[in-house]
Amino acid sequence: MAKDWTAHLPAAAAAYLENRRLDEVECIIADLPGIARGKAVPAAKFARQKYFHLPDSIFYQTITGDWGEAAGDEGFIERDMVLKPEMSTATAAPWTGDWTLQVIHDAYDRNDNPIPFAPRNVLKHVLSLYRKQGWTPVVAPEMEFFLVAPNLDPAKRIEPMMGRSGRPAAARQAYSMTAVDEFGPVIDDIYDFAEAQGFEIDGITQEGGAGQLEINLQHGDPLLLADEVFYFKRLIREAALGHNCFATFMAKPIAEEPGSAMHIHHSVVETETGKNLFSGPNGGDTDAFFTFIGGLQTYLPSVIAVMAPYVNSYRRYVRDNAAPINLEWGRDNRTTGIRVPLSGPDSRRIENRLTGMDANPYLAIAVSLAAGYLGMMNEVRADTQFRGDAYQGAEAIPHDLWSALDLFDAATEMKAVLGEEFARVYSIVKRTEYQEFLSVISPWEREHLLMNV
Repeated sequence: MAKDWTAHLPAAAAAYLENRRLDEVECIIADLPGIARGKAVPAAKFARQKYFHLPDSIFYQTITGDWGEAAGDEGFIERDMVLKPEMSTATAAPWTGDWTLQVIHDAYDRNDNPIPFAPRNVLKHVLSLYRKQGWTPVVAPEMEFFLVAPNLDPAKRIEPMMGRSGRPAAARQAYSMTAVDEFGPVIDDIYDFAEAQGFEIDGITQEGGAGQLEINLQHGDPLLLADEVFYFKRLIREAALGHNCFATFMAKPIAEEPGSAMHIHHSVVETETGKNLFSGPNGGDTDAFFTFIGGLQTYLPSVIAVMAPYVNSYRRYVRDNAAPINLEWGRDNRTTGIRVPLSGPDSRRIENRLTGMDANPYLAIAVSLAAGYLGMMNEVRADTQFRGDAYQGAEAIPHDLWSALDLFDAATEMKAVLGEEFARVYSIVKRTEYQEFLSVISPWEREHLLMNV
């Protein structure tokens, strides 16, 4: 790293450090769950280092901290990866007690080959396939999450947070500004942290659950947006902790409330001209529009295990409860798994409503774009548009993670697009995680089976 590296920081990071002395740099990378792993180093040391090392075993780790047996033929030797900074991702960590920057790193082996199961590399590979066709994908994620009371006992039910009025959030008040005001101090910090990090929030709304909020981000480059969602999860958690509450991105944290999704809006433009491939010369739908939808309908079932990565994720797919149960598509229809929002021809886009907020943003965006890519390449035509309430249609989503992983393992074309080595590691880690879940006896089992069977 050059000694004057701070002179070339992104504008928001430079503004954050103006007339201040940088103390520390957090060198981070997203693991399979999307947790930030890495090292914090003094700024002076970061200025001297071109890379740092972490063992490849961080990608074999389950959400509980155990490991899947995914190391390959050489065994579990924890080979070092070479982690190189992507300086365009440098951003503030404004909640820290000193002046700190975060920098996302990319993972390589000792021969400078990208680590194939690093989530950011998976997304970069999918984007390279689009570039080869002269296409540029554009996405816009929506982030739903709950603000809840501190929960220090896993056996205790999750409860809504205490609002500014002194009352817990207890009623569903979708789009209510009064409900948003209840969380004003937390939202103020979210805005302040986002501004310090250079992120543009398109809007914050109260969602359908008690204490549930949604943040929309401006559409743009998929890699940039995945970086922002990765950063936002930490940002939102830190804002909540400063006000005696937790932010949770669980797909279904409260049984009686709707789940939290990460809806992904997609469009694809011609790289040379910037023309939206989903709109024809007279503003009509194109073949690319229908084959992208056809790709989502055909290939998304095979990657539900990535978009819904935990046992809890499948509690979200409940009929008549604000989450899809099938892959029907419709125009301006929120009951379908694939929605075409109201828009003009230039901004025509397709929304994937299946992804949970518990998914790794790099992997969720990668598999969603991969499904659309395969549809366009294989000219898979969409089914007839669904009209009416899609909850009245047949279910078409696996009911559990194990079944979803069976579909994932059998998806030859999809694994070729995402990378065979990523697919191998992901399946092993997630199956290990499922076995860990089965080793735990739940309160439901103790209540209903202990004395009755």
